[in-house]
Amino acid sequence: MAQPTRRVVTGHDAKGRAVVLIDGAAPNAKLRKATGLVSTLLWVTDESPAQLSGSTDKADREIGVAPPPRGSIFRVVDFPPAADFGTVDNAAMLREMGIGAGQGDARHASMHRTASVDYAVVISGEIDMLLDDSEVHLKAGDVLVQRGTNHAWVNRGGENCRIAFVLIDAEEPA
Repeated sequence: MAQPTRRVVTGHDAKGRAVVLIDGAAPNAKLRKATGLVSTLLWVTDESPAQLSGSTDKADREIGVAPPPRGSIFRVVDFPPAADFGTVDNAAMLREMGIGAGQGDARHASMHRTASVDYAVVISGEIDMLLDDSEVHLKAGDVLVQRGTNHAWVNRGGENCRIAFVLIDAEEPA
């Protein structure tokens, strides 16, 4: 498993004062067997605007990669080097992610898409994001705004790549 992610969640006490409700290693980390990556779910919202009251751990649930309708997902994903993992089974990957296939001919076995706007921040390592006919190399400190595109992540380096993702539900592109 990947290095645990410390998660601090704030809220309000009975008097309405700001307090820390959760502080510790995020417990919802899953090894995705089809790709070898580790996905740590940090928070989920089921509505927009988001509900701010209560003390329920919104990451204490099973959910696929895509955000809920009108909601969002915040997660950290650790991508192992492709050389360390081997071949990806696209159908198994899509089942684990809880999503449908990408569009058109897949140029890579991990191609997929979600109807979401995705904000990604590369925390450590390097990775290539493949699109239908091109690719972009990202390294620590780079940010990406992805808008419902067919894509795949391939770590061609020698160390894990850690990316923080926020996915927000969106309409399918026209």
